[in-house]
Amino acid sequence: MSSIWPSSLSGEPTPDVGDHPLEFERLWLGFMTARVTLGLVLSIFQGGIFALVPQQGGTPLLICLTYFAIALTVRLTSQPQRLRQSFDSPWLRTVGVDVLAFATLQVIQGGAIDYTPLFALPVLMVSVLGSLLLAMATAASITLLMFAHAGWLLTRHTGDVTANFLQAALTGAGCFAISFLGSQLATRLASMELRAQRNQLAANEQRRVNELVIKSLTDGVLVVDGAGTVRSTNPAACLLLNTPTQLVEINLRERRGCQALMALIDASFASQTPQQADITIDLAGSSARQLRARTQLTGSQRGDTLGLCVVFLQDQREIQARIRSEKLAGMGRMSAAVAHEIRNPLAAITQANALLTEDLSDPAQQRLAHMVGQNALRLENIVKDVLHLTHAGDGGSDELARPLDLGESTDRTCRDWINQHGAGSDMRLSRPQTRLTVWFDGEHLRRILVNLLDNARRFASDRPGSIQVSIDASDESQSTPGATLRVWSDGAALDPSVEQHLFEPFFSSESRSSGLGLYICRELCESHGATISYDRSDRWLAQQLVSGNEFSVFFRLAPDHPTTP
Repeated sequence: MSSIWPSSLSGEPTPDVGDHPLEFERLWLGFMTARVTLGLVLSIFQGGIFALVPQQGGTPLLICLTYFAIALTVRLTSQPQRLRQSFDSPWLRTVGVDVLAFATLQVIQGGAIDYTPLFALPVLMVSVLGSLLLAMATAASITLLMFAHAGWLLTRHTGDVTANFLQAALTGAGCFAISFLGSQLATRLASMELRAQRNQLAANEQRRVNELVIKSLTDGVLVVDGAGTVRSTNPAACLLLNTPTQLVEINLRERRGCQALMALIDASFASQTPQQADITIDLAGSSARQLRARTQLTGSQRGDTLGLCVVFLQDQREIQARIRSEKLAGMGRMSAAVAHEIRNPLAAITQANALLTEDLSDPAQQRLAHMVGQNALRLENIVKDVLHLTHAGDGGSDELARPLDLGESTDRTCRDWINQHGAGSDMRLSRPQTRLTVWFDGEHLRRILVNLLDNARRFASDRPGSIQVSIDASDESQSTPGATLRVWSDGAALDPSVEQHLFEPFFSSESRSSGLGLYICRELCESHGATISYDRSDRWLAQQLVSGNEFSVFFRLAPDHPTTP
């Protein structure tokens, strides 16, 4: 903010004030009220003198009444405004009127009544509401007036000459001292106000940052006082405590199901040490939640209070999920290392079995060799899945993605898959006539589609059209333009427990699967901004509507230009 007080001892001008701070308005109103009060007191005083001694005349009373009227008008009609560097209109309406009125009273009444102490008011007012230079100039003008009055008395041979000049000198010295001290005090006050405002702004910014951080925390945060009243909370705590709104003004002692939490808070206040425990929150209308609660005390700023207790709440299910994720990550790294070690001896076994099969003539031995080859191939597929799992996030980034013709790539992959598995009559492909260019990597699309087709073939029937692949453009009503690849099969519905963990790694409904295929598909999709989902849907098969399993992959559209196969 711009300072509204005297900026320096050199009297440098301060910026004009548009929106006056509250403290400046209070000071301005205080000085204007003091002028009105002084004018009223002087009017009453002179009125009393005139009533008691009418022969002295009514000129002093008229001056006091005029001063009172001007001061009251300024107080009621003017807005707070600082005094500038010169004797301008605001100075004349306030300080100038005061100096003129007090000087006139001093001259008219001579030595009967001394009005010099009243000059402290205009000098103090200009030193606070104006600059140091203007305050010094005002003090100088008052001093000159006092010396001029003393000189006038000297020409008239009235009173003690030495006493008059001494009084003028003392009055001038006092005015200069008041102007300097008032300016210094005003500057100090302005500096303190500016520092306080800066500290307040910094505190408000820090408070907003703290609130933003607390709101974004996944852990629940409660601030509770010694009586059990919740002072503050964040959305995560409301979710954990099954409360849709903020928990302000709620007492945990009166809330059913929170006894264990309140007991932990009481233990923290009683021992004045942090506490941690696994508690159960059993609220009406929801199932019991297992939470890990940790408390911290803020300390009291007064000796007669306990301060506040900050409670951090963690859902045990999230902790267990995090532990499972870390275990899966470690298992994945270990599996990748084992897969690399298995690959070389597995290749040797496969090659040796192929050479051995060429020399076998006994049908029984050929069947055994065929079993060895099949299981070796199964192990090789598992090794590939594990290695693909470790590279799904690295190899599927947008650095390898490019505009891809979804229909052409899907058609080519489906033809290769049909030739490999001889499933021409089982599968049907439906693609639009218009070109759909998506942002994806061709090799990763092939890996996803082959995995989905293998899963469909494993559970589909042998009827023609039991596996159906289709490509659809997104609806114009959807907010995000894109294209959807769907792989449908007429297999039986998945068990709910299987569907819940469908895209988790190392999870499979049968023992012969590694449980990594769908997880790798999801990782490759997410790395390109695509999404994969599962649902039950109906398709026409043999002229009847049949329910089946459908996997859908939603792709982002890319700029439509020639793609690189």
